[in-house]
Amino acid sequence: MVGSFGLGALELGVATAATQIEGGNADTNWHAWARTPGHIVDGSSPSRAADHWNRVADDTALLARMGIKHYRMGLEWARVEPRPGEFDEEAIAHYVEELRGLQAAGIRPLVTLHHFNNPMWFEELGGFASPKAVAIFTRYAERMVTALRDLVSEWITINEPNIYATHAYLFGTWPPGKRSVRTLLKVFTNLAVAHIRAYELIHELQPEAKVGVANHLRVFEPLRSWNPLHKASAWGMAYLFQDAITRAMSVGRFLAPFTQPKGLKPGQYYDFQGINYYSRSTVRSFADGTAKRVPINDLGWEIYPQGIVDVATAINARYPGPIYITENGTADTTDAFRSRFLYEHLQALVRSELPVVRYYHWCFTDNWEWLEGESARFGLVHLDYETQTRQVKASGRFYSDMIANNGVTSRAYDTYVASSEYRTNA
Repeated sequence: MVGSFGLGALELGVATAATQIEGGNADTNWHAWARTPGHIVDGSSPSRAADHWNRVADDTALLARMGIKHYRMGLEWARVEPRPGEFDEEAIAHYVEELRGLQAAGIRPLVTLHHFNNPMWFEELGGFASPKAVAIFTRYAERMVTALRDLVSEWITINEPNIYATHAYLFGTWPPGKRSVRTLLKVFTNLAVAHIRAYELIHELQPEAKVGVANHLRVFEPLRSWNPLHKASAWGMAYLFQDAITRAMSVGRFLAPFTQPKGLKPGQYYDFQGINYYSRSTVRSFADGTAKRVPINDLGWEIYPQGIVDVATAINARYPGPIYITENGTADTTDAFRSRFLYEHLQALVRSELPVVRYYHWCFTDNWEWLEGESARFGLVHLDYETQTRQVKASGRFYSDMIANNGVTSRAYDTYVASSEYRTNA
C-alpha cells in the first residue's frame, strides 16, 4: 500500500543524555561553562533541563505509555563520583532504582558512561588531555558497571569522541575552550585508549555484555564531484574527523596523525557499531558546508535520509557486525516535519538490508541542547520548561504507532506524514 512499510527485525527506541535532561546543579564542565555569558545561545543552563532526576518515575511511565521498549540513557559522572575516587552511594542507588523501574516497565536500557560530561575536578586535572585520564575513567567505569551489571547488559563507553574533542580542543567552543592541535591529538588518543580499556574491563566483569561506541558519522561530499580539490577536501575531512578515530576505537589501530600507544594490541573492541547520524556536509575546502536548495532543519543542517545508509554501509564494510543507530533526529520546534524525517530515514534503513538491529530516536523529550540551550527542540515529547509539563507531539504519536504495528501503516502515513513538508535553504 502507498506509504506503508514494515520494520522487520529493526527495534525502535529513544535516547537521552544525563546532563541534557536531569537538571540540578551537578558540578560538571557544562554547568560551569553555561555560567559564562555568551557561551550558550539563549543563556540557559543544564540546571533546569527536563528535571528528570526528580521525575524519573513519571518519565518511565510516559515511555511505557508510548510503547517504548528500548531506552538509551546516560550517567552523570559528577553525581556518582563528586570527588576523585569518592563515590556517592545515594546517587548510584538513584540509578539502580531508575533501572529497576525501566525493567519493571519492560524497557531495556542501553547505558552511556560518558556523554560530553566531565566532573569539574576531572576537567581541572586536564580532562582527557591528562596522562591520568585513562586510569581515572577506567576507575569510574569499573564502579558503575559493578553497581549496575545486574540491570544492564548493553553499554556505550563514550559518545561522539570526535565531536567532543574537536569542539573542546580545536574550535574552542565547548569546555574547556582550548585551541591546540597537539592537545586535540592527545585527547583523541586518550579517548580511544579509555574506550578500549573500558571495553576489556566490562567484559571481565560481565562477559555477556555488549559494548560499543556511539560514533558521530556524517556524509562528506564534494561540492563539485569533478573538482579534484573538492574531492580531496571531502576525503580529508572524513578521514581526520571520523575515519581515523573510528578505526582506533574499533580495532585498536592508530594511523597518522595518531601514534600507536605502547602496549596496546590491535583487536576487535566492539560488539556493535553505534552510529549517530544527523546530516551531510558539502565540502569545497577544509570547512563544513551545506548545499543549496536542499531541505534543512531549524539549525540549518541538511536533511539527507540516504546518508544514514551511506555511513552505515561504509562502517559495516570496515567493521562487520550488528549496527545500532544510537542517535538520529532533527531540530524542529513546531514538529512540522519530524514525522517525515522519521519516515524517510527508517524507510531508507529498512530497504538497505544492512544489519541494523536497533534505532534510537534523539530525543525522547525536548532537552538542554548544549550550546543551543533550550532553543533547539529535538524531542518526540514537548517540554514546557517553565512548568515541566510533558505532552507527546504528533511525531511521538507516529513513533508509537510504528512500534505498535512494527512499521508504517497506510493510515499512519496519511495521518502523520502525507501533509508534512520540509523547508529548504533555496
